[in-house]
Amino acid sequence: MHIDFAPSKQSTIGMEWELALVDRHGGELVSAAPDVMRGVFAEHPELNAECPRVHQELLLNTVEIVTDVHNTVGDAKEDLATTMAAVRSVTDRLGVELFSAGSHPFSPPRLQPVTDKDRYAKLIDRTQWWGRQMVIYGVHIHVGLDRGDKAMPVLDALVNYFPHFQALSASSPYWGGEDTGYASQRALMFQQLPTAGLPFQFSDWSGFEGYVQDMLTTGVIDVISEIRWDIRPVPRLGTIEMRVCDGLSTLEEVGAIGALTQCLVEEASRILDRGGRIPTMPPWHVQENKWRSARYGLDAIIILDAAGREQLVTEHLAETLDRLEPIARDLGCADELRNVEGIVRRGAGYQRQRRTAEAHGGDLRAVVLEEARLMREGHPA
Repeated sequence: MHIDFAPSKQSTIGMEWELALVDRHGGELVSAAPDVMRGVFAEHPELNAECPRVHQELLLNTVEIVTDVHNTVGDAKEDLATTMAAVRSVTDRLGVELFSAGSHPFSPPRLQPVTDKDRYAKLIDRTQWWGRQMVIYGVHIHVGLDRGDKAMPVLDALVNYFPHFQALSASSPYWGGEDTGYASQRALMFQQLPTAGLPFQFSDWSGFEGYVQDMLTTGVIDVISEIRWDIRPVPRLGTIEMRVCDGLSTLEEVGAIGALTQCLVEEASRILDRGGRIPTMPPWHVQENKWRSARYGLDAIIILDAAGREQLVTEHLAETLDRLEPIARDLGCADELRNVEGIVRRGAGYQRQRRTAEAHGGDLRAVVLEEARLMREGHPA
């Protein structure tokens, strides 16, 4: 089959941020999404125009805020901040706080009501127990590509940095009130859905077209958007979408991840424009990197290349940031890229959550409320 890749301006950026709705006092998940959506669109009809800025998700305890297409990460952050303020104007009246991490630490997954839409009902009917466990939240970054033939090699480039994104964003150590021992439980939970998890890597666009045809022919998917890879091309938008990351608690962290994504995509695009090739690793190395970063987070020792060289992820990340600095200046996201160092310095979400739990005698309510406070106030200057 033939799949058109929509024209897009190279390295433009859009962001999606999934937010959990929690009780202001106890931190439990609350199924308030329909009330929030009605309130936001009644008070801010501009957010429900041709491309709505607030979406309802699988569970009634979740809303997602999305941006328009922007040239810079800074503009995308401002877009998110504006929509977040509109959402808060409603949730504050409802006694609801906003929370974003890879998972909710203690609310029982099977007790969370599902949004009443046919596609969600079909998903739950097909996936059963696994589908009912999807109390997870993430951040997705879209970056524009000016040619469709770049999509698969740029995907390869981002796959090489899968563990970096996973380690920086890991924020789901708890599940159903228990410490899993992992930095990101979400990474391993989400891949249980059909077509989710690590992407298949094809040498060219025709390989992806053939895969989609097979998935449609065999009834695995009904539409391309049901391919839920951690990194995927989005033909109708003309983007590559990085979906690796656990939910992030601050706009600063979202911006940092956005800048790292945008810079890596731009770097890969320039290599391809010069006639260069993107190096790849064997699938077993890629799979191992995902597991290591989900298990150990910023302490993961990752595999760098097909030769099997290894390095601590934070050390390789520091080298990567230095290399990307000129590209970040060109893209106008140098400040946001430097904020990646702030995540490493302060600790990722999973580390912060464990520190909070320890300080409060293991009370996971304190974890949720502290992360919600951080989302509202941001990190101290």
